[in-house]
Amino acid sequence: MRILTWHIHGSYLYYLTQAPHEFYLPVKVGKPEGYGGRLPNFPWGNNVYEVPAAEVRQLKFDCILFQSRRNYLEDRYKILSPSQRQLPQLYLEHDPPQEHPTNTRHIVDDPQILLIHVTHFNNLMWDCGSTPTRVIEHGVPCPEKITYTGEKSKGLVVINGLQKRGRRLGADIFAEVRRQIPLDLVGMGAESLGGLGEIPHHQLSAFAASYRFFFHPARYTSLGLAVCEAMRLGMPIVGLATTELCTVIKNGVSGYISTDVTWLVARMQGLIENRDLALALGSEAKRIGDRRFSWERFIQDWNGAFTWACDRQLMPLGEDRR
Repeated sequence: MRILTWHIHGSYLYYLTQAPHEFYLPVKVGKPEGYGGRLPNFPWGNNVYEVPAAEVRQLKFDCILFQSRRNYLEDRYKILSPSQRQLPQLYLEHDPPQEHPTNTRHIVDDPQILLIHVTHFNNLMWDCGSTPTRVIEHGVPCPEKITYTGEKSKGLVVINGLQKRGRRLGADIFAEVRRQIPLDLVGMGAESLGGLGEIPHHQLSAFAASYRFFFHPARYTSLGLAVCEAMRLGMPIVGLATTELCTVIKNGVSGYISTDVTWLVARMQGLIENRDLALALGSEAKRIGDRRFSWERFIQDWNGAFTWACDRQLMPLGEDRR
């Protein structure tokens, strides 16, 4: 299929474009938000094309994939032709509602558009009205020729723009824990919080493999792709027992989750002192990650969603992997 979409979340877009379709990304001079196209740090395939936004109207597509409010409310009227706006459409919702956690109506209320949620938690919290919804959980590849070792007595945090995103992503929790436990922060803008900066996506697994554990301080978000990647690498996960993470990590089995930060700090200290424990928890995290965040399942689910949108025939969702 020929699919038009926007560059909203780089890692997710990179994984999505591994599906056997052609993806067209509109670009603008200066690469404003959503119009960055094939931004660096990702080895884009030859099925991913950049097209000047002003030329989008001249192209033929099979469907349109929106990924943000701006895409849906503004961009479709600015860059799509009237006939393109009649094409099959999907909306990929990356986040839970931020205005009110339970009473927020989604901007898409259209029985002809398929609304994709990346977690069951997101689907539960949004009021989606008459819009058909489907959950496609994350899928990430298993790192090749990289083995988790955990020899570095530190935790790793991977979040883009943590300072700007503040309490929702746990900037204050990160600062509190770092005063007690050695932590390194990587991601865009990490330097502003004393972190190490951004690590290119294709180098992140090798970089992370030596850290003792992965810490996810987010209070309210979707399940971070970096969590899934760490699990498939074989790292134990420590995080807050909120949103979808509660359904992924089992205490004392694949890591630790709690709403009590003091308790989590004690568990992190235990991992710092006991590498064998970290290796054991990481092994189970990998087993769960391999089953739940299968690369093949992710692609299959997206192929089914694109087919449903174009054929109006509901495809099987597959078995529950929790």
